[in-house]
Amino acid sequence: MLYRRFGRTELQMPVFSCGGMRYQYKWKDVPQWQIPRDNQENLEATIRRAIEVGINHIETARGYGSSEMQLGRILPKLPREQLIVQTKVSPKADAKEFQRDFEKSLRNLRLDYVDLLGIHGINNAEFLDYSIRPGGCLEVARKLQTQGKVRFIGFSTHGSTDIIIQAIHTNQFDYVNLHWYYINQWNWSAIEAATHHDMGVFIISPSDKGGKLYDPPQKLVKLCTPLSPMVFNDLFCLSHSQVHTLSLGAARPKDFDEHLKTLELLDNASEILLPILSRLEQEAIAILGEDWVKTWHLNLPTYDQTPSQVNIPVILWLRNLAIAYDMLDYAKTRYNLLGNGSHWFPGNKADQMDKLDLQQCLNRSPHADKIPHFLAQAHQMLSGEAVQRLSQS
Repeated sequence: MLYRRFGRTELQMPVFSCGGMRYQYKWKDVPQWQIPRDNQENLEATIRRAIEVGINHIETARGYGSSEMQLGRILPKLPREQLIVQTKVSPKADAKEFQRDFEKSLRNLRLDYVDLLGIHGINNAEFLDYSIRPGGCLEVARKLQTQGKVRFIGFSTHGSTDIIIQAIHTNQFDYVNLHWYYINQWNWSAIEAATHHDMGVFIISPSDKGGKLYDPPQKLVKLCTPLSPMVFNDLFCLSHSQVHTLSLGAARPKDFDEHLKTLELLDNASEILLPILSRLEQEAIAILGEDWVKTWHLNLPTYDQTPSQVNIPVILWLRNLAIAYDMLDYAKTRYNLLGNGSHWFPGNKADQMDKLDLQQCLNRSPHADKIPHFLAQAHQMLSGEAVQRLSQS
């Protein structure tokens, strides 16, 4: 395993982390006796496999249902000083509720302390305020830190880049969990800000949110040759030294195997990636047109600046992926989460284009004349049954 300094924490973080949202039994708290034996055995085998290959960072959250409780049946059996354990707790208007949630996490994990506590889901200005205001959740986290129950404090986010950077610039956090991978590089400026503040950088869900790369379309497989799309994406992310670790949401012990192929490639990442990156770009240009590929994202309104809160940037992005790389399944899954993803995936579909006037909100876009048609086209191509976030299922 390769390890990187996790920012100011000085922890030696494995470049792959064992994320805890795929192997648990339920997405809600259940009595321990309800957990099937084979499910618990699989979870424990997954954790032991992670440790065996050098992945000693175990990451979970209060919001991951039975994950913490099930981990609490194996973590006390492992050498505590060799583990980096992280849990995450959502910010609350009442900071006492945040503290109660954390105390429950600690009891579930059967640990005296966690190495990393993340404020989970600073996705908008409201949750940032809950976190950093006087008497807020961050103040509670600091008290937990002085009590020895928490070593380092960070935050996780699915929010806009502006919100992420605002949270980073408080200089109150030791690390950040955020989205960034080949198909979605919007948060690079946030990573640069985190680097400036010497924060650890943890990438959320690079294989699932990064394109359902465990089940890629054949076109993407061909474009990424000689690597699998999953290994390509891992290598792309880790070729940037500012990125410290990628979360692998392993559901079974073998789920680490493909990712581990990345390690032997890192010394030659640039020369391996260059032809693949070139092919991907040239294919997008050939299919979508060079002007569109290079400028489609300019001066687009955010969802809250758009009639009916249509999430124009996300919909156009998903359309691009579906058309250029045949990533239709991924695009459909994400598109049909719109309108149902709350602050984790905000905004709405383009299902009422004939009733909306987008002229004013698109007046600075170089493609204002095309975008309404493209949005209607995307809806026709991607619309289907509404999708819920895993934690709502």
